[in-house]
Amino acid sequence: MKEWQERIYQENQKDKARLLVSCPDQPGIVAAVSEFLFKQGANILASNQYSTDRHKGTFFMRIEFEAPDLHQKEALFKTGFTQVAERFEMKWDIIFAYKMKRMAIFVSKELHCLRELLWEWQSGDLMADIPLIISNHEDAREIVEPLQIPFYCLPITKETTKKVEEEQLRLLAEHSIDVIVLARYMRILSPEFVARQKNKIINIHHSFLPAFVGAKPYERAFDRGVKLIGATSHYVTDDLDEGPIIEQDIMRVNHQDDVRKLKKIGASIERSVLARAVKWHLEDRIIVHGNKTIVF
Repeated sequence: MKEWQERIYQENQKDKARLLVSCPDQPGIVAAVSEFLFKQGANILASNQYSTDRHKGTFFMRIEFEAPDLHQKEALFKTGFTQVAERFEMKWDIIFAYKMKRMAIFVSKELHCLRELLWEWQSGDLMADIPLIISNHEDAREIVEPLQIPFYCLPITKETTKKVEEEQLRLLAEHSIDVIVLARYMRILSPEFVARQKNKIINIHHSFLPAFVGAKPYERAFDRGVKLIGATSHYVTDDLDEGPIIEQDIMRVNHQDDVRKLKKIGASIERSVLARAVKWHLEDRIIVHGNKTIVF
C-alpha cells in the first residue's frame, strides 16, 4: 500500500472505533452500551446484534462509532467501559480504527491466493500493513520483492520444523504482527505455534469443509464424483481443518471436469473466499464463539 493511501486512511479513521461484545443475553445491554457512548460524546455509525437464544443464550454485538478527538481518549474509553462490561459479564474489546493491523502472509508454491491479497492491498481495498511474507520456497520472491515487501524463504522439513518455527515466531514478534494469513502455505503448524497465535491465523482450505479434510481434496472430490466443489477459510486450531469457519463458497462442476480442471475452478474460489475472510478480520467483523464464528 502506498504511503499516501495509509496517511489518508489514518486521517479518515482517527476518530472512529469498533466495539465488540459477547455476554449472557439479558435485558438492558443495548441501552447501557448506547448510554455509555452518548455520555462520551460518541455517535453510533453502525450497530449489529445477534443472540443465540433470547432467554438463556449468548448475545453478540458490534458497534462502529466516532467521537471528537477519540484518538486522544483511548484510555478514557476503555477504563470507562469496564464498568458496563462488569455489570453484564461481557467479553469485549474496543478497537481504534486508525491503528492499521500488521499482517504476515505465509505461502508455498501455489501463488494465486497471494496474488489476490497483494492486488487487493495495492488497490487499497485490503487495509493492512504487510511487513513481511514468509515462504518455504523461493517461488513467490519475484512477485513480492518488486512491491518492496521483505521476503523470507525458510525451507522446512520434518527434522527442521522446530528450528524454523522458532525463526518464524521471532520474525513475527520483531514486526509486531497482528494476524497471519496462510495463503496456501502447505505445512502443518505445530500446536505450540498455534497456541501462541490463538484466533490470529487465517487459513484457506481447498474444499468445502467438513468434506475432504486434509491433503489432496480435489483428487478425492474427483474420485467421489462430486457436483459441487468449494473452499473454506477458517481460523487455525490444533485440529487439522477443524477451526472456526469464517467464509465458504462453492461452484458447480460435472463429469467432464478432470482433476486439473477442478483445481483451476477451485483456485478461483479460494482466492475470493480468503480475501473476504481476511477483510472481515481486518474490519473486526468476526467474533469467535467456541468453534463457530459470528460474522457481522
